[in-house]
Amino acid sequence: MRLLFDQNLSPRLAGLLTNLYPGSIHVRDVELERADDQAVWSYAINHRLMIVTKDADLHQMSFLYGHPPKCVWIQRGNCSTNEIASILRTRHNDLAAFERDPESSFLALN
Repeated sequence: MRLLFDQNLSPRLAGLLTNLYPGSIHVRDVELERADDQAVWSYAINHRLMIVTKDADLHQMSFLYGHPPKCVWIQRGNCSTNEIASILRTRHNDLAAFERDPESSFLALN
């Protein structure tokens, strides 16, 4: 499972989680750090990536458009990059099940 980390998350996450989520990238890696949500959404579709964000707008897009792409919404206020990495490590099995689920478009994690 490959993740696309949105601009509201640290670019360090892809490297910190490479053992669990190989091939994951940050929007900055593909020059989308200033792109609008629609451009990020389209990139994720075209490259078969699951979006990870703290942005409620992308969560809303998953309701509007369905999937792909699937969207993981981190519902945690101010927190460190290490805390987000820890959430994604401990919830790896949940993300894997979410990826396989043909009905689900978004997964909220806190």
